[in-house]
Amino acid sequence: MKRVIIGAGLTGITLAERFASLGKQVLIIEKRNHFGGNCYDFKDRNGILVHKYGSHIFHTDYKEPWDYLSKFTDWIYYQHRVLGFIDGKFVPVPFNLNTLYELFSTRVAGKLEDKLINKFGYGKKIPILVLKKTRDKDLKFLANFVYKKVFLYYTKKQWGLKPEKIDPSVTARVPLVISRDDRYFQDKYQGIPKEGYTKMFRRMLQNQNIEIQLNTDYKDIKNEIKYDSMFYTGPIDEFFDYKFGKLDYRCLEINFRTLNQESCQSAAVVNYPNNYDFTRIIEFKKLTQQKCQKTTIGIEYPRNNGFMAWPVLDEKNKRTLKKYWQEAEKLKKNNIYFIGRLAEYKYYDMDDTIKRSLDFFNQLKEKETI
Repeated sequence: MKRVIIGAGLTGITLAERFASLGKQVLIIEKRNHFGGNCYDFKDRNGILVHKYGSHIFHTDYKEPWDYLSKFTDWIYYQHRVLGFIDGKFVPVPFNLNTLYELFSTRVAGKLEDKLINKFGYGKKIPILVLKKTRDKDLKFLANFVYKKVFLYYTKKQWGLKPEKIDPSVTARVPLVISRDDRYFQDKYQGIPKEGYTKMFRRMLQNQNIEIQLNTDYKDIKNEIKYDSMFYTGPIDEFFDYKFGKLDYRCLEINFRTLNQESCQSAAVVNYPNNYDFTRIIEFKKLTQQKCQKTTIGIEYPRNNGFMAWPVLDEKNKRTLKKYWQEAEKLKKNNIYFIGRLAEYKYYDMDDTIKRSLDFFNQLKEKETI
């Protein structure tokens, strides 16, 4: 009998590869017409590698996920830098000391820099909602400026909520950075698969012990398949037929355009916090360092419909999740496990997803339950 995995995203593919490497038979069921989940990429008609569900840069301080994926891909050692359109200027974001000097006079910026370093220390990352609580009038001025110009309207567009209504674990992901390092990520390992995520995933799945069925809804065939263990990586509320209600997601729509010009913008990603109803524009070939006379961009519009991008981690959804998780725990005795971003309703980065999958596999291996 097979190990059945529902969902061919990062979690499902990693588990399938690990099981198959031990000679276990694996069947993957995937509702979409492709594997790779939201990390799926493809070449458009001009040969430009496009990330269908928004830009994905792999970054981590964990050596294990980096080494694991490096068995299946070479890397473009890409350092991600993002610009934001603020007060008519394209400036580095997250807001850092370089941004400070681009938006304020040298005298004002120098005074604010000294106060930030004296209070918090050089190199620190301060969540904007923490900075807003400061009593120093100059730092209060800066906090209110950054909150309004960089954070408030972008967050309202991205989530449909004010920042104060969002879980602190989410708002803390875009801090004010007290340094001159204007990279979006400071992780030790950063890169993009040299031939794309899809080719990397294909290599991970190239094992005679792995069978994958695309365009297949698990619920349509659940009475037909036999297994000794199942690993569900899809939405947990969907598995239980929404018996406790739907968990909310912020969704995303992307408008792709091919432009008859060599370059569109000066960075791969440019954020628009205030002036437009979209949140950012991605120029894909700047991620992959491809050369082409044309360029393809993706304009991102957060919506309440589209593809599921981010769980809305408010108190209502946490209460609902708790009920579903209690049901999921009961199914462990039947060797049914729930793992992954959608199944756990968590805001996992790619490296966290890989690490979680590898740790989970190793736990099963130690218990000899795989």
